Formats: sequence, C-alpha cells, structure tokens
Amino acid sequence: MKKFSLSGRTLALLAVVVPMLSLFVYVVLRSGPLAPVAVTLAKVERKALTPALFGVGTTSARTTTKIGPTVAGRIQRLDVEVGDHVKAGQVLGAMDPVDLDDRFVAQEAALQRVQASLHEAQARQAHAQTQATRYAQLLAVRSTSEELAAAKQQELQVADAAVAAAQAEAVRVRAERAAIGTQRRHLRLVAPADGLVTLRFADPGTTVVAGQAVVEVVDPASLWINVRLDQINAQGLKAGLPARVVLRSRAGQALAGRVLRVEPLADAVTEETLAKVVFEALPSPLPPLGELAEVTIDLPALAAQPVLPNAAVQRVGGQTGVWRVAEGRPVFTPLQLGSGDLDGRVQVLDGLKAGDAIVVYSEKALSADARLRVVDALAGGSAGSTGPAK
Repeated sequence: MKKFSLSGRTLALLAVVVPMLSLFVYVVLRSGPLAPVAVTLAKVERKALTPALFGVGTTSARTTTKIGPTVAGRIQRLDVEVGDHVKAGQVLGAMDPVDLDDRFVAQEAALQRVQASLHEAQARQAHAQTQATRYAQLLAVRSTSEELAAAKQQELQVADAAVAAAQAEAVRVRAERAAIGTQRRHLRLVAPADGLVTLRFADPGTTVVAGQAVVEVVDPASLWINVRLDQINAQGLKAGLPARVVLRSRAGQALAGRVLRVEPLADAVTEETLAKVVFEALPSPLPPLGELAEVTIDLPALAAQPVLPNAAVQRVGGQTGVWRVAEGRPVFTPLQLGSGDLDGRVQVLDGLKAGDAIVVYSEKALSADARLRVVDALAGGSAGSTGPAK
C-alpha cells in the first residue's frame, strides 16, 4: 500500500486556510445571517389595570359676554381697559347720542302741547255734554225745538271725537318719547354680571353697527379646559371622572379636576373626542385664557387580566400579536387585546396566559427560524422596538 505524504507547501497552505475557514464560520455564526438575534424578554403578568386618557387642551371661560350697542353709532368713550375687573351694572362706556338728546327734548315739548290740547278738548267735551243734557230736558217739556236739541247732540259727538283724537295723539307722543328714552339708555355699555375684561374690539371714535361687540367680559370663576382625547382609547369616558391638570406655566404641579361633560360632537378630521374639564378648586393666580394644559383622566379600574408591555405588540402578516418564546425559539402568537394604561401596559383578552415569555425588544426584525440571544438591554443603552417582522 502506497503511503500518502504531504509536502511542505501543502502543510503551509492548510495552516493558512484552516484558521481562515474557522474564522469565517465563527463570523457567520456570530454576526452573519445565522447569528442569534439579541432580545430582551418579559413575562406575561396577571394584574388589574387602571387605564387613563391623556390629552392636551386650552383654558377658556365657560361664561363669556360680548357687549355692544343695540343701534348703529359712534363710540363716545370707553371707561375700562383689558384686565379690569367689573361689577354687574357697571357702565363700561357710552355711544355718541348724536341728536337723541335734542329729539328727547322735542318730544317732551310735543307731549306738553298734546296734553294742553287734550285738556282743551276735554273742557269742550264737558261744555257740550252740559248743553246736550240741558236741551234734551227742554225738548222733553216742549221748550225747545228738535233741531236745536239735535244740534247740541252733534256738538257733543264732535267734542267726544276731539277728545279721543287728543288722547290717541298723547299716547303716540308718549310712546315716541319712551322709545327715544330707551335708545338713550342703550347708549350706555353696561356689564350684565361681575367679570374680567379680556378684549376691547374697538376704541372711542370708531363707528360700529347694531349688535357689534365692543367689549368682552368673562367670568373667571367659570374657568374650564377644552381638552381633546384620542377616540381609540376613549371608551369609558364620562362626566364625573377625576382628572389631573398640569398647566404649561406650572410644569410639575398637578391640579385636581373632573370631567364636566363629554361633547356629543367629536372632531371627524382629527378623530378626537372633545370634553370639558373643570378645576376642583380654582388655581391662584388664575391662568391666562388660552394657556395650554396637559390633562390626564383616570378611567374606571379593570378586572385582573394577563397584561404585557405594549412595546412587545407587533403586526405580522396582517395580524396583531407578539413573539412568544417557546423552547428557545420565537413563535408569533396572534392576540386579542383590551385596554391599556399610560404606563405602557395592555390587557390580553385571548392568546396568552400569565407566565408566558415574550420578546419585548430585539436588535432586528424576527422570524420563526431566528436564533435568540437573551440580554438585559440592547447595545447603546436603549432598547429598540422589534419592528414588524417580514
């Protein structure tokens, strides 16, 4: 039998190739497509969640009054500035009366003339009544003619008509005087209730039309927040739920509040539910209207269910689920999810049980044949989401 011998060149070649091949295999298994994927795991726990809604809103006043004239005219004066506190019945300004004062004086004189005419007509009526009665008596005893008695009755009828006309004229003049007096009173811009002046829409000398707002007054005690909330998580939102309000100017200070009402009309464009939140106790000093506020609303507590980190939820092949670890291999498990909380946990209604191990984060997208390497945290100090698997 012939012996097989290796030359020095072959041995040298093997000495180079074998380490390189070993290095290649090592690199492929450690960092190539066959390398295990670094993942962080979590256990499914069974616990009760207290879900909450988070939204952003702005402060506004529940009671806002825009005050302006009832007739067109020019603003004569404004006695208040923005930021002034006013009382109910306080005069805030006045419109230019133009000729209303002169017209009122003219109506007073016209009323006096009408009243004088009425008195004269009433005196003529009384005289005509006396004459008509006297001639009716004389006619009864045949001491006068029927023609004279009829003439006196006619004079009485004319006197009655004159009195009625004078009375009607007096009513008309009084009505006109009252209307002018009402217009004069409406020239004053009066605060209907206690409040704070927030806007002046016009300045003295400006001509405005009837009903145009000149001053805006709000009731500071009626402060509330117009908050917008995601419709997806708004199930269970109702009036009376407790809320925590953090004003932008007071970061870190949570103020107690409650949901006053949920608006029946949602925003179809932004897909948000609208709600009104009021303070349990008004903050001091009051925040400016329009200030941004972060609102957290506590929803009713849920019964105990398996829960998992929301970051573990993925969407693969059109299904929502998680990568469950079974015998060291990832298995995509579709889930039926329930409500979640603001701590990033979500209920599992079907698909997992307490104690199951699931992948929370991975250094790259997973597949069913991937090899796993469990770590406490991913490189870089921040865990990245697994991302949807292909």
